[in-house]
Amino acid sequence: MKVALVYDRVNKWGGAERVLLALHELFPQAPLYTSVYSAKKAGWADVFVVKPSFLQRIPFAKTAHEWFALLMPCVFESFTFAEYDLVISVTSEAAKGILTMPSTLHICYCLTPTRYLWSGHNDYFPSFLLSRLASLAVAYLRTWDKVASFRPDFFIAISEEVRTRIKNYYGRDSVVIHPPVDLFASQPVKKNKGEYYLIVARLVPYKRVDLAIKACTRLGLPLKVVGIGSEFKRLRKIAGPTVEFLGAVSDEELINLYQHATALLFPGLEDFGIVMVEALGFGKPVIAFGKGGALDIVEDGVTGVLFPTQTIKDMIEAIQKSQTISFQPSILRRKAEFFAKEQFKHRLSTYIAEICKSRK
Repeated sequence: MKVALVYDRVNKWGGAERVLLALHELFPQAPLYTSVYSAKKAGWADVFVVKPSFLQRIPFAKTAHEWFALLMPCVFESFTFAEYDLVISVTSEAAKGILTMPSTLHICYCLTPTRYLWSGHNDYFPSFLLSRLASLAVAYLRTWDKVASFRPDFFIAISEEVRTRIKNYYGRDSVVIHPPVDLFASQPVKKNKGEYYLIVARLVPYKRVDLAIKACTRLGLPLKVVGIGSEFKRLRKIAGPTVEFLGAVSDEELINLYQHATALLFPGLEDFGIVMVEALGFGKPVIAFGKGGALDIVEDGVTGVLFPTQTIKDMIEAIQKSQTISFQPSILRRKAEFFAKEQFKHRLSTYIAEICKSRK
């Protein structure tokens, strides 16, 4: 079976990129089609034969892709996949809109329906003026995105939250196969009470890192913040003396931070939330906002504490509640192992085999 992979853009590192590397282990000969490719920023992609689009030749496209959103429909429609039996698109944007022949099976591994068009529109266009200025472009892209959503033969969602969004925005059914998480693989679970609370997130508004900072500041608890982003200066201003900002860290540094943390704080609404699984893998409970991907990962009172609303009061109460619970590191680790890379590969390959069998 000849296989190709498609991804929105290859110029960063994150959870989706871990999915692609796991897919490479399943399909080592599959090339990776994408809009733009930055070898400097995406060293992880060295293992692939990367096939970027015509956008690659346009100045600044590799680093300022967001300015080319209106071109993305024709970018992905420009590829030809006639020679492939199976194409897997991994996408939170336009990669699902590729055109394939009826004989080619197209499975979309959906990270989320395009966030700035649907569930996260207000986060990207917070002001009335900005929303009005972008209205024509958004209307066009929403129309195309709806059409593109009917091009995959099958959808896979990364969480129950995303499965609901796929149904709401696209009217398509999907199955859930959680993304792979393996940072804790081969790492021992160290039994200790921890020295600080930890948050690992991009410092952008919808992550609600401000809740964690304000809660720990009021309680006088030590908090280490891992991540960079547009909110950095604002968050520094509201942080008390017990809050430390570490910026970007290596995997080795992150492993050490997890091992010595008391708990991970997760105040945002996420599609999934890989860092929650990572924390559990190190035997650390998660204190999370009880919606979105957290519901797939955290069992209240067993592997962490869920709080009902994104308020400082609820987060403080959740932190205090967690201090009364004796979490069992071995139970937390077993929960994390459900999301391990080998489990992802097994579930996905079984799913693909079942589809191929039914199409014969």
